[in-house]
Amino acid sequence: MNTTIKNNITLVESETKKLLNEIKKIEKSDATIFEKNQLIASYLGANYREDGLTQIGFWTPKLIREVMHINEIYLEVFTPIEDISIQDISNSKEQTITVKRECIFLKKRDKFFWGVLEGMKPGTREKLGCFYWLRYRNPYGQIDIIRDVMAHSLPYGIFAPAELYDMNKLQKERKDLDYFKATGTKDPEKIQRIPAPVNILQLHIGTSTKEGTIAGLTKLYQHIGDKIKLNETLTPYEENYIGYDAIQLLPIEPTIEYRKDLSRDSRLFEIKEDCCAIAPEIMPEGDDIFNTIENVTVKLTRPNTQSWGYDVPILGAAATNPTLLETLRPDELYDFIGVLHNFPTKPIAVIYDLVYGHADNQSELIINNQFFKGPNMYGQDLNHQLPMVRAILLEMQRRKINTGADGIRVDGGQDFRFFNPLSGRVEQDDQYLLAMSDVVQNIEGYERQLFTIFEDGRPWPEEGWEKKSTYMDLIELKPEAYQWGPLIFAHNTPSIKGFWRRKWERVCEVMYQGQNWITGCGNHDTLRRGSQVDKRLEINWRLGETLNDVIRSAYDNPAVSLWVYGFCPGLPMDFINVLTHTPWMFFRNTDEEYGVKVVSEEVGFLDWQMTEERYHKKDSFPRMKAFGFAKLEQLREFTHALNASMIARKYDLEEVVKVCQICFDDEQSCDVKALKEMKEDDMIKFCQTLDIDNLKKWALMFMEDCFEVCNVSHYTKEIDPILAKYNLSLREFRSENEWLRKSLNSGDRFNKIEEEDATIYYGIRSNPKKPEEKIVMVAHLEGQPVEINLLDWLQLDPHEWEIKYTSPNLEPVDDLKNLNCLTLTQSQGILMTHIPSSSTEEE
Repeated sequence: MNTTIKNNITLVESETKKLLNEIKKIEKSDATIFEKNQLIASYLGANYREDGLTQIGFWTPKLIREVMHINEIYLEVFTPIEDISIQDISNSKEQTITVKRECIFLKKRDKFFWGVLEGMKPGTREKLGCFYWLRYRNPYGQIDIIRDVMAHSLPYGIFAPAELYDMNKLQKERKDLDYFKATGTKDPEKIQRIPAPVNILQLHIGTSTKEGTIAGLTKLYQHIGDKIKLNETLTPYEENYIGYDAIQLLPIEPTIEYRKDLSRDSRLFEIKEDCCAIAPEIMPEGDDIFNTIENVTVKLTRPNTQSWGYDVPILGAAATNPTLLETLRPDELYDFIGVLHNFPTKPIAVIYDLVYGHADNQSELIINNQFFKGPNMYGQDLNHQLPMVRAILLEMQRRKINTGADGIRVDGGQDFRFFNPLSGRVEQDDQYLLAMSDVVQNIEGYERQLFTIFEDGRPWPEEGWEKKSTYMDLIELKPEAYQWGPLIFAHNTPSIKGFWRRKWERVCEVMYQGQNWITGCGNHDTLRRGSQVDKRLEINWRLGETLNDVIRSAYDNPAVSLWVYGFCPGLPMDFINVLTHTPWMFFRNTDEEYGVKVVSEEVGFLDWQMTEERYHKKDSFPRMKAFGFAKLEQLREFTHALNASMIARKYDLEEVVKVCQICFDDEQSCDVKALKEMKEDDMIKFCQTLDIDNLKKWALMFMEDCFEVCNVSHYTKEIDPILAKYNLSLREFRSENEWLRKSLNSGDRFNKIEEEDATIYYGIRSNPKKPEEKIVMVAHLEGQPVEINLLDWLQLDPHEWEIKYTSPNLEPVDDLKNLNCLTLTQSQGILMTHIPSSSTEEE
């Protein structure tokens, strides 16, 4: 340990006094309590200023109760002694570095600590910056931590200290400033909302490219853009990524981390144990600590959290999940957005999926309990009614969207509820949801309001919510907003026979009032739920010969796509895993307590989305094969047996393990028949030696195998080029006919034909502003082959129409008169456009 006398980082008294005066001015203003909290929240966090000083603010209501002496609270800063190569960070799983540890007093005012500091080094694209957090001695004499909820950069996860980052430099150097100049304004009176896109592609960054990072997506879109500029032919894989106005990213905030206990220590930023940073028993008393600089060793471990993104701790919501950053630098997100905004055909908008309705239970370890109202099925309800919490959440959102987003999707809008003592009822906090929509983005002075989507299924979770929900509550309050429509929620399962017939009432709602609904049926929720469909139900086997064929055809269906893109109102959304026929499930390697339960509930994934051919590939399920599951059928049988045991034993792992052990003892009876049917030696050994720790380890390894097998890059050569081109052409058609987003008008027709088990949708609609622009569509959604008589059904003159699209599995129709005696089979469809009268007369 090297010790010197003077700190390099110091509190600048004069600037700190100015900061405190600004806070006092806010406190004494005539603004409401909430407005004051909003203004104060904008000062919180660590913000590197253009003058080279760092402004720091912490909200610490917990310390008012726990700490008696002000000299027991201090800012702890770790500065790397040498510049750390970002290339080394990218290529190394682990690194050991030396940092200089310094401690600085901040100024306390009420429930806050403030300071303006000199000497803190910010992180940039090229180097790591200072790491920091607040430390204090709790009533038990232990040194505890307060982390920065508002952090801009968390390269080593939510339990590590935050990194100071030069956000001003990041904004000034972004490559899409001209885009914001064109779409924003510097006049507060002229702020406008970003218009809705024509269609959306949903991406999960961790599985959308081989790299599984934002940099990987940037590389992909840059490559596609370069090929377009050179007029080069795109591959079918690349075609699936274009033709969209917007990309919606599944949540990119930092997520919870794997932990075996309730420890608050970081396993990714491990400080040498014999230094006073984490050894309170040797910590100096009083002011001595602030006359000491220590060089300490820190072991850095690259984050490897695998999750679909919705298990959030709230802390660091303005930052980016470091697992998604190849270099652990926030710059990667700005680079990606810049490539999209400068895409050669037209700018591609970016939509963030925001999860502010709940927090995972792990958040209780790292943020103060003022943020929580109490437990719910996801973890903890957030306390949106507390003014400072409400203000902080909105401020985190503002900082998040200032990275360059064009729109937001609000996850679980129905979860924003509170007890109203005036009415005596639990009510929806619609005012907060509307406030989320109205947060103003500011990028280098150019301001905008963002396009907003609400996922809101109220009265969920009330029984029968699927039929009771109108999906219109927030649209009625904010007509320019969009909501998820009734066909896009997870409970929609088009693989079940009769689905499109049973959904007719909801389909009609989509057609006649769905212009502000997100449409389509293939997204991260529905595809995952598709794997949970009970195989004993009546499956629509006309979709394919195997369950895997069925689920792929159900969610990427030519007839459904023709209806959604060529005729249906609203805003279509696709999911890249659906388009590329890539497996998908709910995966996360963050579970110690619930990991086995989560895996047992995902057993259908192996039935619906895995095949023996996929399983036998060298890079598929290596961990499961190491456990002895050489064949897919073995793993299927074991997971189903596990699921049955978990349910029968009420999720008691000790009892479940006993069941697994006795199933291979011939003298014992076993109530799980499936396990007894496994005869392979490795499987017998696995089950006979199983204990709770090994079962948890197995569950974790299963999730990591599934995460890898869900990566799109494994399936690029299997993509059907004809289907990929067909889907792209429909997206282009939608962009050329934006009027299709409007609900049907009085002169339009939309009908259903039922013949035995067959269901056919057909109709005609016209552009309300240009009545001569008309479209006719017929789509065979499910059931036996049916002879259609489209000309008679819609009283059409075949000379006035031309076929624009036919589904790939349908032979071309040479003579339109044949539309009166044409046989359509399931998943086939036709879309026609009206020939202008002048063209007809010339003929």
